[in-house]
Amino acid sequence: MKVKAAIATGQLQPLVVDEVDLDGPREGEVLIEIKSAGLCHTDQMLIDGSRDWPDYPLILGHEGAGIVREVGKGVTRLKEGDAVIPLAMPECGECPPCKSNKSNLCDLYFKPRDRKPFSWNGKPITSFINLGTFAQYVVVRDFHVAKIRQDAPLDQVCCMGCAGITGIGAALNTARVEAGSSVVVFGLGGIGLNVIDGARLAGATTIIGVDTNTDKEAPARKAGLTHFLNAKDFQGDDIVTTIHNLTNGGADYSFECVGHPALAQQAVNSSRMGWGTTVLIGIMPGAITDTMPIQPRSIQAGRWVTGSYLGNIKPISQFPELVDWYVEGKLTQDNLISHRFPIEQINEGFDLLKSGKAGRVVIDF
Repeated sequence: MKVKAAIATGQLQPLVVDEVDLDGPREGEVLIEIKSAGLCHTDQMLIDGSRDWPDYPLILGHEGAGIVREVGKGVTRLKEGDAVIPLAMPECGECPPCKSNKSNLCDLYFKPRDRKPFSWNGKPITSFINLGTFAQYVVVRDFHVAKIRQDAPLDQVCCMGCAGITGIGAALNTARVEAGSSVVVFGLGGIGLNVIDGARLAGATTIIGVDTNTDKEAPARKAGLTHFLNAKDFQGDDIVTTIHNLTNGGADYSFECVGHPALAQQAVNSSRMGWGTTVLIGIMPGAITDTMPIQPRSIQAGRWVTGSYLGNIKPISQFPELVDWYVEGKLTQDNLISHRFPIEQINEGFDLLKSGKAGRVVIDF
C-alpha cells in the first residue's frame, strides 16, 4: 500500500515528506494506522548530527498511537479495531529479562532484524527502532505493541510510549521516589514533565525544576512542580548550592532529562550525600563510545547514579496502566503537548523542539 511518511535522508538535512510503499503484515505482525505521533529529541539527534547513525535513509518516529487495521498469521493477542501504542521496547515474555522483575530490556531488542516493511523508490528503507511512526501506517511485530483502552484519546496519549513511560517510570520504577521526599529535575521538556508527574504520584513534597525557558514553568507547576529555577540566573555551581538550600542538604532524587554531560554532574552534586540517587535519562550526544566524566568523589560520598531506559516499565504487561491513569485523571498529558502540525510541517515542528520553545510537538494524520 502507498503511505505518506517523513524520511530522514542524512544528518543536517530536512526530513523529506513523500509516499513510500508498505508491505502487509506477515506472521506475527500487525498493520497499524497511526493517528498521532510525537516528536522526540532522540529523533532530533538523528537529524541535527548530534548522534551517530549509520543507516540512512530511514523513517523516523517512535512515539505514536493508532488503530490495528490488519493482523498477520498467528497473532491472537490483538485484533482489528484495537486501540494501541507501538513501543520501542518489545516484550517477548520468554527471555530472562522479560521473566524477571528487574528489567524491561527484552533480549529481542538487541538482536538485529533484516525485515524492512517500508520501501522508497523501489529500495527497502529502515524504520527507526523497528517502528517509524512518522508514517500514516506501520507494520510491526505484535510484541512491540501495547493494547490500550478504547476510550483513550489517541491524540493525547500518543506521547506516552516514550515521554510518558520514560519519565513516569524513571520516578516510580527506577528511582522509586518516596512519599515526603525531595526531587530535582533538570530539563522540563516532555520527559521532565512526566518525571514531575511520577514524583507527584509518589508523594514527593519538594519538586524543583531547572530550565532555561521560563515558559516551561507554568506547565511544570500544573504537573506538580513546587520550585522553578531559571538556569540563566546562576553562575557555575551556584544552582547546586541553591538546590541544597531548598532541600536542606541536597535532593533525595535528581533526574537529568536533557542529555548534557555538565548537567549530569550538576544533577549528581545536587543530590544529598549519603543516599541521594541520580537518574540519567537524557541521551548524550556523540558516539556510543564517547565518555562522560563524573567526579569520583561525588559518588564516593554515598550517592547513587543510574540510568533508565523507558522507565524500567514492561511495555505490554505494565504500560497500559499508565494510560488508565491518564483516563482516570491522574496524569497531566494534556499539559504536555504544546504544538500540533500536519506531517507536511514536520520540519517546522522539529525547529520548535530544537529551539526549546516547545513542550511536546505532535503530528496528527
